[in-house]
Amino acid sequence: MLAADDRHLADRFYRAHGSRMKTRAEHIIWTLNTDRMLAALCLQAVAQGHWLTSLFVDPGYRRAGLASTLLDAACTSVEGPVWLFCQPQLEPLYRQQGFTRSTCLPESLAGKLQHYQRSKDLMAMTRGE
Repeated sequence: MLAADDRHLADRFYRAHGSRMKTRAEHIIWTLNTDRMLAALCLQAVAQGHWLTSLFVDPGYRRAGLASTLLDAACTSVEGPVWLFCQPQLEPLYRQQGFTRSTCLPESLAGKLQHYQRSKDLMAMTRGE
Protein backbone atom coordinates (compact mmCIF):
# COMPACT_ATOMS: atom_id res chain seq x y z
CA MET A 1 0.00 0.00 0.00
CA LEU A 2 1.29 3.44 -0.90
CA ALA A 3 1.52 6.09 1.83
CA ALA A 4 -0.81 9.05 1.32
CA ASP A 5 2.19 11.39 1.02
CA ASP A 6 3.49 9.32 -1.90
CA ARG A 7 0.36 9.32 -4.04
CA HIS A 8 2.10 11.68 -6.48
CA LEU A 9 4.27 8.68 -7.43
CA ALA A 10 1.22 6.80 -8.71
CA ASP A 11 0.05 9.90 -10.58
CA ARG A 12 3.49 10.19 -12.19
CA PHE A 13 3.32 6.47 -13.15
CA TYR A 14 -0.08 6.96 -14.79
CA ARG A 15 1.07 10.05 -16.71
CA ALA A 16 4.31 8.37 -17.87
CA HIS A 17 2.17 5.79 -19.67
CA GLY A 18 -0.30 8.26 -21.15
CA SER A 19 -3.10 7.21 -18.81
CA ARG A 20 -5.71 9.74 -17.71
CA MET A 21 -6.12 7.93 -14.38
CA LYS A 22 -5.50 10.01 -11.24
CA THR A 23 -5.38 9.35 -7.55
CA ARG A 24 -7.56 11.22 -5.10
CA ALA A 25 -7.11 11.98 -1.42
CA GLU A 26 -9.82 9.46 -0.49
CA HIS A 27 -8.14 6.58 -2.38
CA ILE A 28 -6.27 3.68 -0.89
CA ILE A 29 -3.44 3.17 -3.37
CA TRP A 30 -1.74 -0.16 -4.03
CA THR A 31 1.36 -0.53 -6.17
CA LEU A 32 3.77 -3.22 -7.34
CA ASN A 33 7.36 -2.09 -7.56
CA THR A 34 10.78 -3.44 -8.43
CA ASP A 35 13.34 -0.73 -9.11
CA ARG A 36 10.34 1.22 -10.49
CA MET A 37 6.55 1.12 -10.36
CA LEU A 38 5.05 -1.63 -12.53
CA ALA A 39 1.36 -1.49 -11.57
CA ALA A 40 -1.04 0.58 -9.51
CA LEU A 41 -4.65 0.49 -8.41
CA CYS A 42 -6.92 2.68 -6.32
CA LEU A 43 -9.77 1.73 -4.00
CA GLN A 44 -12.31 4.18 -2.62
CA ALA A 45 -14.63 3.45 0.30
CA VAL A 46 -18.32 3.44 -0.70
CA ALA A 47 -21.43 2.11 1.04
CA GLN A 48 -20.33 -1.00 2.97
CA GLY A 49 -17.46 -1.81 0.62
CA HIS A 50 -15.00 -0.32 -1.85
CA TRP A 51 -14.95 0.86 -5.45
CA LEU A 52 -11.94 -0.06 -7.56
CA THR A 53 -11.50 3.21 -9.44
CA SER A 54 -8.40 2.34 -11.44
CA LEU A 55 -6.01 -0.48 -12.29
CA PHE A 56 -3.07 0.03 -14.61
CA VAL A 57 -0.14 -2.25 -15.44
CA ASP A 58 2.94 -1.06 -17.33
CA PRO A 59 2.32 -2.33 -20.90
CA GLY A 60 5.74 -4.03 -20.95
CA TYR A 61 4.71 -6.21 -18.00
CA ARG A 62 1.16 -7.16 -18.97
CA ARG A 63 0.19 -10.85 -19.00
CA ALA A 64 2.76 -11.51 -16.26
CA GLY A 65 0.17 -11.87 -13.47
CA LEU A 66 0.78 -8.44 -11.95
CA ALA A 67 -2.85 -7.35 -12.17
CA SER A 68 -3.95 -10.57 -10.48
CA THR A 69 -1.39 -10.19 -7.70
CA LEU A 70 -2.32 -6.58 -7.07
CA LEU A 71 -6.08 -7.23 -7.21
CA ASP A 72 -5.85 -10.10 -4.76
CA ALA A 73 -3.71 -8.14 -2.28
CA ALA A 74 -5.96 -5.09 -2.40
CA CYS A 75 -9.31 -6.91 -2.32
CA THR A 76 -8.36 -9.19 0.57
CA SER A 77 -7.12 -6.22 2.60
CA VAL A 78 -10.51 -4.51 2.81
CA GLU A 79 -13.85 -5.38 4.38
CA GLY A 80 -16.98 -5.84 2.29
CA PRO A 81 -17.52 -6.14 -1.43
CA VAL A 82 -15.37 -4.49 -4.08
CA TRP A 83 -17.16 -3.04 -7.11
CA LEU A 84 -15.66 -1.92 -10.40
CA PHE A 85 -16.65 -0.72 -13.85
CA CYS A 86 -14.82 -2.22 -16.82
CA GLN A 87 -14.95 -2.57 -20.56
CA PRO A 88 -16.58 -5.88 -21.58
CA GLN A 89 -13.32 -7.27 -23.03
CA LEU A 90 -11.78 -7.11 -19.52
CA GLU A 91 -14.48 -9.32 -17.99
CA PRO A 92 -12.35 -12.53 -18.25
CA LEU A 93 -9.49 -10.91 -16.32
CA TYR A 94 -11.79 -9.90 -13.48
CA ARG A 95 -13.72 -13.20 -13.50
CA GLN A 96 -10.41 -15.01 -12.88
CA GLN A 97 -10.08 -12.87 -9.75
CA GLY A 98 -13.51 -13.83 -8.42
CA PHE A 99 -15.53 -10.90 -9.75
CA THR A 100 -19.00 -11.46 -11.19
CA ARG A 101 -21.36 -9.19 -13.09
CA SER A 102 -23.29 -6.94 -10.76
CA THR A 103 -26.78 -5.60 -11.30
CA CYS A 104 -27.18 -4.35 -7.73
CA LEU A 105 -24.92 -1.39 -6.98
CA PRO A 106 -24.90 1.10 -4.12
CA GLU A 107 -26.86 4.18 -5.15
CA SER A 108 -23.74 6.35 -5.45
CA LEU A 109 -22.13 3.90 -7.89
CA ALA A 110 -25.31 3.25 -9.88
CA GLY A 111 -25.50 6.95 -10.73
CA LYS A 112 -21.82 7.07 -11.72
CA LEU A 113 -22.16 4.01 -13.95
CA GLN A 114 -25.20 5.46 -15.67
CA HIS A 115 -23.29 8.71 -16.30
CA TYR A 116 -20.19 6.92 -17.63
CA GLN A 117 -22.25 4.66 -19.89
CA ARG A 118 -23.41 7.71 -21.85
CA SER A 119 -20.00 7.82 -23.53
CA LYS A 120 -18.36 4.45 -22.77
CA ASP A 121 -19.25 0.77 -23.03
CA LEU A 122 -18.87 -0.28 -19.40
CA MET A 123 -20.21 -3.04 -17.19
CA ALA A 124 -20.31 -3.36 -13.40
CA MET A 125 -18.69 -6.26 -11.54
CA THR A 126 -18.31 -7.13 -7.87
CA ARG A 127 -16.26 -9.41 -5.67
CA GLY A 128 -17.25 -10.53 -2.19
CA GLU A 129 -20.90 -9.52 -2.33
